[in-house]
Amino acid sequence: MLRRVRSGYEQGQYVFRQAIETAIRSQAVRIRARLLEVSMRLDSQRRKIKSILAAADIHINGGRPWDLQVYDKRLYGRILAEGTLGVGESYMDGWWDCPALDQLICRAIRAKLDNKLRPWRLIGDVLGARLKNLQTPLRSFEVGRRHYDIGNDLFRAMLDKRMIYSCGYWAEADNLDDAQVHKLDLIARKLMFEPGMRVLDTGCGWGGAARYFAERFGVEVVGITVSEQQLSLGRKACAKLPIELRLQDYRELNEPFDRIYSIGMFEHVGHKNYRTYMNVVRRCLRDDGLFLLHTIGSDLTESNADPWITRYIFPNGYLPSANQITRAVEGVMTLEDWHSFGPDYERTLMSWYENFEAAWPELSKKYDERFHRAWRYYLLSSAGSFRSRDNQLWQIVWSNGIDGASYRPAGIR
Repeated sequence: MLRRVRSGYEQGQYVFRQAIETAIRSQAVRIRARLLEVSMRLDSQRRKIKSILAAADIHINGGRPWDLQVYDKRLYGRILAEGTLGVGESYMDGWWDCPALDQLICRAIRAKLDNKLRPWRLIGDVLGARLKNLQTPLRSFEVGRRHYDIGNDLFRAMLDKRMIYSCGYWAEADNLDDAQVHKLDLIARKLMFEPGMRVLDTGCGWGGAARYFAERFGVEVVGITVSEQQLSLGRKACAKLPIELRLQDYRELNEPFDRIYSIGMFEHVGHKNYRTYMNVVRRCLRDDGLFLLHTIGSDLTESNADPWITRYIFPNGYLPSANQITRAVEGVMTLEDWHSFGPDYERTLMSWYENFEAAWPELSKKYDERFHRAWRYYLLSSAGSFRSRDNQLWQIVWSNGIDGASYRPAGIR
């Protein structure tokens, strides 16, 4: 009897072990099949990205400065699913790198690779930018909080000694400080400043331009910004000069000025507000006044900005096209001059990048490595976009066209 019980028990154990082994083998088969499926999908994604990059002569794990070095194979699927947003975020996450990121971006833009990376999942962002006004009076202060208020220490380390956060003028300059002074002198000549003039600076930053113009040309300046940090530092720097800095949206302005200028602020206005902006300038500009617009521009009229730049650098930003600018100002003011020097912005951005990297050991005490990679990507990809000539830099002058006099600034032919 005992032997029969023991025999039955052993038989049960044997059947149980067999069932377990069968289940394990079945699970192993499924795991191997899944791994094979993943491997095949990764290989397919890699081949697709390789084919896309080939159009720009960019190799995966190649030996040239502009070649893509991949550290995480999930990169391929992420780029295909998320487009340029995935490219930037995966760089921040350390999934890939490139010895000369500016060269890679320049090649990619010239080959129009972004047209091959337009995932459907981002179509909502495109439609939103086209249909909504993303730069309303309430939204206009968001870029101040999220970008310009990051920290004055960051911008002080990155920019020139006057903290001018816009393209320098390098025609006769060999360093960033001189390039920014030459840009300010160029603007002053175009606006034909005279002592005692009342001048409006829309988007005054830390007050560097206003301070230079007040000291050098004897003008009185009102500057507006949407950044509390800029306002605080700017007021201290301009305290003993005829300068008034305000935290204010441009739509609130309604007072007379002899001259008005905007240096690197129009990129935050948004295409739905261009006409409003020009009308505000016109109502504030005296009949014999001049208005200068210094802005980044795009060759193409589009409805949305790059999604990575919008999410991590300039929320609600937008680059105007020449068509959009001229339509917005049509019938409002008279065009006097249009000056393009986009390649100078590449050199400016590379100077900012060099300053940023040199200051990183100190900045790293406050900012983390993901921030470091984000700003490296921002500065170098922007430099690549100007090198490719995809982005432009324009200085445009308008008048009210009242007295009929020819526009001939001193020192400019």
